[in-house]
Amino acid sequence: MQKLLFTPGPLSTSKTVKEAMLEDMGSRDHAFIEAVKEIRTGLLTLAGVSKESGYECIIIQGSGTFGVESVIGSVTGEHDTLAVLVNGAYGERIVKMAKINRIKHIVLRFDEDEIVTPEATQKFLSENPGITHVACIHSETTTGLFNPIEAIGTVCKAHNKVFIVDAMSSFGGVEMNIQQMHIDFLVSSSNKCIEGVPGFSFALCKRTELEKAKDQGRSLSLDLYDQWNGLETSGQFRFTPPTLSIMAFRQAMRELEAEGGVAARANRYKTNKQLLDEGMATLGFKQYLKPEIQGHIISSFLYPSDTSFNFESFYNKLNDRGFVIYPGKLSKADAFRIGNIGQIFPDDIKALVAAVKEVLL
Repeated sequence: MQKLLFTPGPLSTSKTVKEAMLEDMGSRDHAFIEAVKEIRTGLLTLAGVSKESGYECIIIQGSGTFGVESVIGSVTGEHDTLAVLVNGAYGERIVKMAKINRIKHIVLRFDEDEIVTPEATQKFLSENPGITHVACIHSETTTGLFNPIEAIGTVCKAHNKVFIVDAMSSFGGVEMNIQQMHIDFLVSSSNKCIEGVPGFSFALCKRTELEKAKDQGRSLSLDLYDQWNGLETSGQFRFTPPTLSIMAFRQAMRELEAEGGVAARANRYKTNKQLLDEGMATLGFKQYLKPEIQGHIISSFLYPSDTSFNFESFYNKLNDRGFVIYPGKLSKADAFRIGNIGQIFPDDIKALVAAVKEVLL
């Protein structure tokens, strides 16, 4: 039985993406180097920018967290101060990175069911003029909310701050122009909305800010500038690259284009979410977030009020039927999460809702 992954990643992938990994590939093969070049150019295009307009794409081996830490640990200098805007577990993860990397930082926290507001950001930056860099999550998959990144970016630009965005679970599933959104560094990974497989993350960077990171990386393997310099100089990675993940990702990018691009994919995901929300509401489930701050990537559902509900049993029964959902990460409420992204289509959502109804009986 082929299980469907209703998670924020890794995701269900197409057969053709999987098949792209069947041929072994050397890291110095011409075909592989060309694939890396195609991916780096294509990712900038998805973000509405290009090398010619002053942006660079850097691929980093490892999960999305590796990419975020590569940026955080490389672009903040010894005398810089990083502001972290937090309203969930992934914002807290950046705070932990800052502590471990001994980066001077300051945190502005919001409740998990509240967005980061541009007004609060404006006040925070005004009260703390020593801040040089600001980091924020776009799609906070702790809950599924979308922070208003463009409005926050406008505030950061007005205060002349470097803006770092973790768009892990949204890039490729949300139309974005990082120049218009005033994003200097955006990080995502191969196994999210572009529907590739795990293996690498990537950073889309404003070149003038990236160049300032020379010789200030806090890690050998996660040195963002050196990784970029290596790719630019030879087209190759400094250390062993995830060759098969790269080949799968190139196929995934081609399939994204064939689907109609990011706009078409976003529409599919939005349709998935609408059907999921309606179906789960019919079964009596309540969502954790107010509708107006929800994104279309993942939904958080509160446990039923029935005290006999056991999430582990619920999860296992769905898993046995081929539907893999996700546990919650909330600090204040018991909830579970269901993703709307990946190779998931409306009929799959309908089948999931039917399975949920069945296991609740």
